[in-house]
Amino acid sequence: MRILAIDQGTTSTRAILFSQTGDARHIGSRSHRNEYPRHGWVEQDANELAVNIMSLIEAAGPVDAIGLANQGESCLAWDSVTKEPLSPIIVWQDTRTVQILERMAAEGLEKTVRRRAALPLDPYFSAAKLGWIVANLPKAAAALKAGRLRLGTTDAFFLDRLADCFATDRATASRTSLMNMETGEWDEELCRLFGVPLECLPPIRSNIAGFGSIAGARVGASIVDQQAALYGHGCRIAGDAKVTFGTGAFALTVTGTSLKRDALESGLLPTVAWDLGDETTYAIDGGVQDAGSAIEWALRAGMARSLLDFEILEPTTAVERGLVFIPAFSGLGCPTWDRSASPLIIGLQPSMDRRDICQALLEGVAFLTSQVLAAIGNHCALQEHIPIDGGIAANSYFVQFLANCSGRSFRVGSFAEQTAAGVASLAALALGEEIDPPRLQQFLVGPSLDGAVWSGIFNDAICRARGWRPAPL
Repeated sequence: MRILAIDQGTTSTRAILFSQTGDARHIGSRSHRNEYPRHGWVEQDANELAVNIMSLIEAAGPVDAIGLANQGESCLAWDSVTKEPLSPIIVWQDTRTVQILERMAAEGLEKTVRRRAALPLDPYFSAAKLGWIVANLPKAAAALKAGRLRLGTTDAFFLDRLADCFATDRATASRTSLMNMETGEWDEELCRLFGVPLECLPPIRSNIAGFGSIAGARVGASIVDQQAALYGHGCRIAGDAKVTFGTGAFALTVTGTSLKRDALESGLLPTVAWDLGDETTYAIDGGVQDAGSAIEWALRAGMARSLLDFEILEPTTAVERGLVFIPAFSGLGCPTWDRSASPLIIGLQPSMDRRDICQALLEGVAFLTSQVLAAIGNHCALQEHIPIDGGIAANSYFVQFLANCSGRSFRVGSFAEQTAAGVASLAALALGEEIDPPRLQQFLVGPSLDGAVWSGIFNDAICRARGWRPAPL
């Protein structure tokens, strides 16, 4: 049996072929452009991403099934007849809807959204972005009038375009602020509040219900990338958690068949982990908005010449030298949810150079991640060793600093593509089969000193970063 996993992420699309015995072969990776047309806007070309997916499927050759992992909250509009995009993909990092959401909050609507969607009012989620498209793009308005408008997250577009299946899955729908978390279906009142025509949204299915076929292969599973990684790490029972370090850093913890609404009060997000048809499994989620994206900024800005600048050999930490970097390029996520926050570098000395800044950047991501884990730990007992994956997880200095400042132990494996492993397992399950997990070497990293002494310094820097939103001149 050959299962092809497509991991369509924020900066690239990757394809990995899995066998039933757990062997994994990388088919390829295709990067794509992220455009920043205005302050706070982040966009992608939907056609470019669709072409990348199709080229990787063709490169894989014949397969038994395909699993598709998606970006989560990124969304767009397209034509139901031509399947052509009517908008760019508005990426999950985009903050163009901040003022819309502030007005909704001022009108007292956040309570309704929290009760029905179990999510806060924030531009991270798809609802306000989709409403913005309908209200501001003439092509979308014309398609709506003609009865040809389709709206949804990126998965629904790719499935409609490539597999001739207009649908989304319950885990992805739970990230939109348009799905009622009690019924698991689109909510008429939420759609009205956000200005999203319900009839333009795709039907919601279980994660393994089947989503058409591409090049003769059944698309067996579709799911959000972070939930896929949770499944890939083997997290199945309440308290099982993982952290994935990609463009952002996202910690998810399984809560079982119960929806933890009270987690909202700590800045955490109740979410659907997966729906396997017979019952729904829930999770709580907390994210750091900028992790890998902060490293990419450092490379573009010349703060780092290459990734080698992040291989830190300093005997002391940057925070011990008084240098702190809060990488809030997209604002702050859990637990503060402050989109008015901006990046902050504080404590620079004449003797410091770009390597000091790179070290402080890694420490900033680690500390923000430790805040998320602390918030999760207040709601459920986490397992002793938390698995982590993604780009920065391969950085030994970062992982040790994370262990020190969080006081937790982390399990790092030699196989980094847990998102792909998770969606491949789900695609096999849709066929009534199972695949063995990839064979990997693992090592544990635990605290080597008490990093709690750094909390006051970091928290002070976070307070200084908050409330700053550059206004247009």
